[in-house]
Amino acid sequence: MGRLVMKFGGTSVANIDRIRNVARHVKREVDAGHDVAVVVSAMAGKTNELVEWCRDASPMHDAREYDAIVASGEQVTSGLLSIVLQGMGIQARSWQGWQIPIRTSDAHASARILEIDGAEIIHRFKDRQEVAVIAGFQGINPQTNRVTTLGRGGSDTSAVAIAAAIRADRCDIYTDVDGVYTTDPRVVPKARRLDKIAFEDMLELASQGAKVLQVRSVELGMVHNMPVFVRSSFDKPEDIDPHGTPPGTLICSEEEIMESHVVTGIAFSKDEAQISVRQIEDKPGVAAAIFGPLAEANINVDMIVQNVSEDGKTTDLTFTVPASDYARARDTISSAKAKIGYARLDSATDVAKVSVIGSGMRSHAGVAAQAFTALAGRNINIRAITTSEIKFSVLIDAAYTELAVRTLHTLYGLDQT
Repeated sequence: MGRLVMKFGGTSVANIDRIRNVARHVKREVDAGHDVAVVVSAMAGKTNELVEWCRDASPMHDAREYDAIVASGEQVTSGLLSIVLQGMGIQARSWQGWQIPIRTSDAHASARILEIDGAEIIHRFKDRQEVAVIAGFQGINPQTNRVTTLGRGGSDTSAVAIAAAIRADRCDIYTDVDGVYTTDPRVVPKARRLDKIAFEDMLELASQGAKVLQVRSVELGMVHNMPVFVRSSFDKPEDIDPHGTPPGTLICSEEEIMESHVVTGIAFSKDEAQISVRQIEDKPGVAAAIFGPLAEANINVDMIVQNVSEDGKTTDLTFTVPASDYARARDTISSAKAKIGYARLDSATDVAKVSVIGSGMRSHAGVAAQAFTALAGRNINIRAITTSEIKFSVLIDAAYTELAVRTLHTLYGLDQT
């Protein structure tokens, strides 16, 4: 017997038939003697519909009311799954974030979890053998008593946080893919599913464009050392041995992985924009004059490159921002032109970021140099480079994204089984 958290995303609960399929997965684990908490997302497309309703009602809507509206999608799913489970003879009840409670900050639409009281859920495991069906993506701010949401993909974060709160043995993330791959299989057909991946590597993959898990869910797993298992909800529930290990990827501490490869995977993101501030006077305080206003506008800056301008007397500063923040970032820099003192503002939206990730880079030299040589051999120009201990990223023209990913995937032997 063990204690599990099972999380199901929007495609897994897209309609009543799929909710019945989810219920069979839950029943399998209950019949095996496990205590089970289930975290569900809204049905596929429902959150987008609710967001559009808010925008139609008013483009400048109240963020508190926005959260009250978009949180309702998960409420519906949790209730429906509870009804189906009860119809199968399983004791179950739905829980909203405020009922547990999941206490969060007051940053509506992007709240952070502060604490979760899992005592009542644990009590009901012991006293009633009851399955807890929990609405993901939401919580409550204790000061305002208002419903909050955790941002898109927040149900992953809910699931890992609840797993830590109820001291679960594992958190299973059921999704429409059967694990974490070395890169996107739609781009590289030879991409391989990883049996295990370290929290640090998964954190980098998620933050650099891999869409399997929300970044904050991986952070929580690492902080609480909570094993997270990514698996497919479309495997037939009756074909899975609840005491065995089904196909999927275990995200765990690095110590649990016997053999660490130099490169674990390749991530990429086309949702990037590049901005270059030209001919700035090279003096203290200029960088602060540029990035200070961007920070105040909550615009996240990623890659930063500084070099001498063409005139040899001033400097150019180039950086990237999410494509969704591109217009605001340009406006913010333009508004601060008098304070910054630049000659010209250049920008590009047809760029992509390709990242190479692997804990093994710590002990291997020349990994990045190999990539630069291979990309040059394909006539792929690198606009900017950033590095960290276990990752490096290059900014390239978006048209070369797939070619770059395939080239690097082969270069580091990730094609090989």
